[in-house]
Amino acid sequence: MEQLLKITCIPIQYELKVTPARLEYSQSKAYVDITRSEGQFTMESRPARLLLDTYEARNSIKPSVEKSIKDAAQRGQQAVHDLSAAYAREGQLMLKAKPGEDALNQIFQMRCQQPVGDFQLTFLPSAPVDITYQEGDLTIQYKMDKLNFDLRKQQGHFEFIPGSVEICITQYPDVVVEYVGGPLYVPPSADPDYEPIDLRA
Repeated sequence: MEQLLKITCIPIQYELKVTPARLEYSQSKAYVDITRSEGQFTMESRPARLLLDTYEARNSIKPSVEKSIKDAAQRGQQAVHDLSAAYAREGQLMLKAKPGEDALNQIFQMRCQQPVGDFQLTFLPSAPVDITYQEGDLTIQYKMDKLNFDLRKQQGHFEFIPGSVEICITQYPDVVVEYVGGPLYVPPSADPDYEPIDLRA
């Protein structure tokens, strides 16, 4: 099958023009000691980050050992409370039983009752995934060059021309998608080069 799409990535292009600082002196002569402190250009980039915390979601499907022990302890405490309440009710029935009443039959009926209540349908995982997004950051710091002058003769006219830095972007980044395939005919029999399929072969 022939290629249908041609994707071209165009990178960014820029020009950097640096004009150094200079000192112009006219008229009288002077002896000048010039020292230069170089500037500094730093660029710090921090990409964006997407943090996914699936601890609670995984625990809702397959609990960890710690959570399993904790849940089992809570169920055990609840079972002890329910059993204590049931024994208390049975004890009250035995205490309040009158001659001729079948208290044991009532207790057996209470123990054999079918569980009643609302049953809920839940979906797993029951806990959501904790998503945290940190934006990216780009920090640029630039310090120009510094010139230190030691004049040993204070005569004449001095003119200091500071330096400059110019950044000119000549081409922005781009992605060009071109369709290089041929025309599509609907129905296929409209194609001039269409060759029918012999079904009898």
